[in-house]
Amino acid sequence: MPPRGVNLPQFLRSMPLCAYARHVSSASRIRVLPPHVVNKIAAGEVVERPASVLKELLENSIDAGAGRVNVTVAEGGRRLVSVADDGCGMGRDDALLAIEPHATSKIRDVDDIEHIGTLGFRGEALAAVASVSRFRLVSRAEGDAAGVEVVVSGGRVQDVRETGCPRGTLIEVRDLFFNVPARRKFLRSHATELGRLRSAYIEQALAHPGVAMSLAVDGKDPDVLPGGADLAERIRAVFGPDMIQRLKPIESESGGVRVAGFAGIPTLARSDRSEQFVFINGRATSAPLIAHCIREAYRGIIAPDTYASLFLFVETDPAEVDVNVHPTKREVRFRQTSAVRDSVIEAIRRALSASAPPRTATAEQPKAGAVAPGLPELAITNLPQSRAFRYPRLAAFPGDPPYAGPRAGAAGHEEGPAAPADVSGDAKRHSPWSWCRVLGQVGGLYVVLETEDGLVLMDPHAAHERVLFETFMKAVDSGGADVQRLLIPETVALQPGDAERVRKSMAELNRLGFGVSEFGENTFIADALPAAFAGVGANAILVETARQLEQAGPRAGPSSGREEAIARAACKAAVRARDRLSLDEIERLVVDLAAAEMPYTCPHGRPTMVLMGFRELNRKFGRE
Repeated sequence: MPPRGVNLPQFLRSMPLCAYARHVSSASRIRVLPPHVVNKIAAGEVVERPASVLKELLENSIDAGAGRVNVTVAEGGRRLVSVADDGCGMGRDDALLAIEPHATSKIRDVDDIEHIGTLGFRGEALAAVASVSRFRLVSRAEGDAAGVEVVVSGGRVQDVRETGCPRGTLIEVRDLFFNVPARRKFLRSHATELGRLRSAYIEQALAHPGVAMSLAVDGKDPDVLPGGADLAERIRAVFGPDMIQRLKPIESESGGVRVAGFAGIPTLARSDRSEQFVFINGRATSAPLIAHCIREAYRGIIAPDTYASLFLFVETDPAEVDVNVHPTKREVRFRQTSAVRDSVIEAIRRALSASAPPRTATAEQPKAGAVAPGLPELAITNLPQSRAFRYPRLAAFPGDPPYAGPRAGAAGHEEGPAAPADVSGDAKRHSPWSWCRVLGQVGGLYVVLETEDGLVLMDPHAAHERVLFETFMKAVDSGGADVQRLLIPETVALQPGDAERVRKSMAELNRLGFGVSEFGENTFIADALPAAFAGVGANAILVETARQLEQAGPRAGPSSGREEAIARAACKAAVRARDRLSLDEIERLVVDLAAAEMPYTCPHGRPTMVLMGFRELNRKFGRE
């Protein structure tokens, strides 16, 4: 009750909210929850499963400046999740405060949230974890004679004592959700939870390649990732050498946004996002904006229902990123969305179109003139003369004459081709190979190629689509498509709906190189076609292009609509799947495809080729 002479409203306004809650009558229907209940509720937001615990502990280790982090898990994280680091460590008082709710060393005031430079900052993770597990913390700060050990069970401190330990921090989380059975029964199988633990571990390993890390599972020998690595070395260590050879480096900075990492070539696209990693200011996280940027950058390159392999790092001013929008910090928002969107899309597209899959000196794929690994007696440049290998090797770059064919060496074997002539750097970077040999066709459809890296199967229809699409797009972007006049103009009679589409798109069709004019009701005269599509019936291409322009509409913008229309036209004009092609036609198509900016897929995202490197062939034949 208020003091004498003070009315109730004044008394309430003068009291802190928590103090007022203690004065509420016990008969009130609304009550303040006790701390142990509050902590369990908070744990439900922060700690979803063992992988959530591992993520929080790893982020704390990184924030502590650790150079080495050792992770141990047992029974999918149900029995144990342990993280030990060599970071700055803590003294007795800090160790006890660390398990209190909302206790943190990362921020001091509300304004600090606007400039977060650390991975953690809320100070609720350790308290939440300790409230739903049997928790042990051992830590020692630099200069302290002894460390401290804190034991907590279900949120209640059981023991605090001095102990001997190296500098750094060890946290063991045992029997997760032992006191919340309803949460424990919703955990998945050990294998499923272990898979999520590995994913959380890999995310942090990729985000911080300079930190040495290890993961030990169920008492087995740990998998070790050495420290002092760069991103490429860390990707190689985690995913193997085959992955890094099919990635293209991303490096771009504009508008205060730096974008770096690696973009996977289209043939690496998967049906899920398991190989898509996004890091914003070093934090493994996501954002709807970034997901949109990735889809847009790969539009027309991979199929719509697939996901690119991607390792994307976005760096910007921390003040421009809001990281406090999700309990687990799994999502962020940007204040300047347009700058981020434009930078990310441009960086990925430039990487995909400007360089071929990197081939490093340590890779095991053979170079031209090298011996295939596991086949020491059979050199690529010394294939035996036989009907199967009579086709000449082709230079990958336009402007070079095709290789004149194999030259007999002293032992009666072929000699390798001479080095290609000097060509522009752009053309070399675009090519998926520096030379190839056409071996023939399989099933009268797929073209078989030998390259310096292995075996390639090419789909002529998809390859021709890509070549036509890029040829036409370059012509349009340069100011107008080349036009091929028809010797005999075609009269095209259309259905009313198609006629209306063509009529609405007349100006755009003419700009694209279609010479089309009205000739009575629902009838048109076509007297010219874009040069890239000459020889194809005007009716099919005209209707398909007009239909696509209408479907794209204003929502996609003129550029997007034009690209879709040209892609459809290229599909109609490309060679059919079962068309018979001569060797000269195949070789011409191979050379043109090698010069394309994106030779790996057709404009609709279907693969133009399937690559099988010597490493994979050796593995299939048991030579590794």
